[in-house]
Amino acid sequence: MRVLVTGGAGFIGSYVTEELLSQSHEVAVVDNLSSGKIGQVPEGAVLYKGDVKGRELEGFFFEFQPDCVIHLAAQVSVAKSFQATLNDCEENIIGTVNVLEACVKYNVKKVVFSSTAALYGSPNYLPLDEDHRISPISFYGLSKKHAEEYIKMFSLLYGFTYTILRYANVYGMRQNADGEAGVVSIFIDRFLNDQPFAVLGDGTQTRDFVFVKDVAKANVAALTSGENEVINISTQQEISIMDIVKKLNAIRGENKEPDFHNERTGDIRKSCLANKKAEAVLDWKPSYSFAEGIKETVEYYEKEMLIQS
Repeated sequence: MRVLVTGGAGFIGSYVTEELLSQSHEVAVVDNLSSGKIGQVPEGAVLYKGDVKGRELEGFFFEFQPDCVIHLAAQVSVAKSFQATLNDCEENIIGTVNVLEACVKYNVKKVVFSSTAALYGSPNYLPLDEDHRISPISFYGLSKKHAEEYIKMFSLLYGFTYTILRYANVYGMRQNADGEAGVVSIFIDRFLNDQPFAVLGDGTQTRDFVFVKDVAKANVAALTSGENEVINISTQQEISIMDIVKKLNAIRGENKEPDFHNERTGDIRKSCLANKKAEAVLDWKPSYSFAEGIKETVEYYEKEMLIQS
């Protein structure tokens, strides 16, 4: 199968690309390298340097002629969606529409879209399943909601199929140690560089942390399953912010304490996504526990530091 991956030089996209190649798919990556890195594009994938919002995108589709598209290119920071709302809209809505128009023109059979738990907003119950009401409380969640709606409408009007994957908090190697989405990477970076790190509130807030390699496998599974479905990708387990600190102290043999700051207004206290649909429809479930995933992530960054020193 010929698969085009937007954002394939980035954190999640590079692992998706590796997983596709391991299963003998032909892969092309479209990435503007604003946050992705050329070195993260694995050997064997074609790299098209360009923007999903740009006119050049159609030329990439014409040259590669993909059967399927995995669309990961996005603005992914909740905080930045408030600071630069127009950019968030352009990246996540306009960029998606441009991808969809190219899919229609070049007869793409299926689109797999990376969405987010941010669509759900404050939970009415836990774990959140796919039937929970959609009520985003950030521009990021709102832009992803509209992107989903465009995908459904394009599919209805033009006939390609889709699978929408709503991620919990993805963590792992290659994640930038900045931005709200990278709390695990931020803490690891601070630990390894012996720098202070901040916890907002008392640290009992919880999130559902899912390892990037598991997310990559879910994307590849969605190429052939989950037709016109919306599916959570998660561990269905709550991990508190202080749990992360405790795990890192145990791995490193240290006893670091964070600096505590006031909780941010509007932050969701608890979040956990149900993953039973993923197991039933995609035959997918996470293979990494949080302890296993964070240990592998720490080891990766320790090796990176040795290489750079």
